[in-house]
Amino acid sequence: MGRQLFQGCRMHRLLNKASKLDQHIVSTLYASVNPESYFPKKGVNLATASAVLFLLGKLSGVHGNSEAPCLILNKRSSRVKQPGDLCCPGGGVTPRFDRYLAKLAMLPFLALRRWRYWSEWRRLKPRQAHLLALFWATGLRESFEEMRLNPFGVKFLGLLPSQSLVMFDRVIYPMVAWVKRQVRFSPNWEVEKIVYIPLRDLLNSENYARYRLNFNTYPLSAGKPPVNDFPCFIHQTDSGTELLWGATYRIAAIFLDYIFDFKPPDLYSLPVVNGSLSAAYLTGQ
Repeated sequence: MGRQLFQGCRMHRLLNKASKLDQHIVSTLYASVNPESYFPKKGVNLATASAVLFLLGKLSGVHGNSEAPCLILNKRSSRVKQPGDLCCPGGGVTPRFDRYLAKLAMLPFLALRRWRYWSEWRRLKPRQAHLLALFWATGLRESFEEMRLNPFGVKFLGLLPSQSLVMFDRVIYPMVAWVKRQVRFSPNWEVEKIVYIPLRDLLNSENYARYRLNFNTYPLSAGKPPVNDFPCFIHQTDSGTELLWGATYRIAAIFLDYIFDFKPPDLYSLPVVNGSLSAAYLTGQ
């Protein structure tokens, strides 16, 4: 009980002071994520890599606070793969173009150069620094295309471990960023809407469930169990319910563990939410 009370007080302090929160994120991620595991010596396959931004920012009028720190996600439209899923903005690397943007991203007045550990990376980890600049440029470009994120209005906070997708040949490389002032986004055809999830809600164990997926209508179900259980987070809004699961859920769970020492409840202790996947999940409409 004493440890839980301490954790609760610590979370409260961090969530109520943005400057403390982003400083804590920067130092914790630097200590927690090994560059060699993020960018291994065997190399990164750019053909299957997706650079995404784990976006944090503030939303007014949440939980009675004037500004509550939130995770900012895209909800995928029906015209793309994995329709309806919540995801971090970002996408695949376009090497020729993004290498040019990476050079611009390393200019002194931009976010990457203002990261506390950039000089150390450039000096001691030049290979990783080059790839980081490339992925950061990709994440910014894709986020601008998908939601008109202002690339000059974000702060780079650090890295989270990469995640391999189960149903697609794709590896996600997440980078944590803080949206400093932008309050309006303009989704393109790939995005149905922007979803803000307050960090306080993500730190509430009562918001987690067991997502029971029926694969009977899914094209890859042959030889696999017809039903699988996945951990998920349920986000209640005035306009309905959003469900966070899969790779983006795993990325969020790692972030909460690193930054707040919070772990969701055990999967098999959670209430069941039923769902199913169709062929459109692979292709969109």
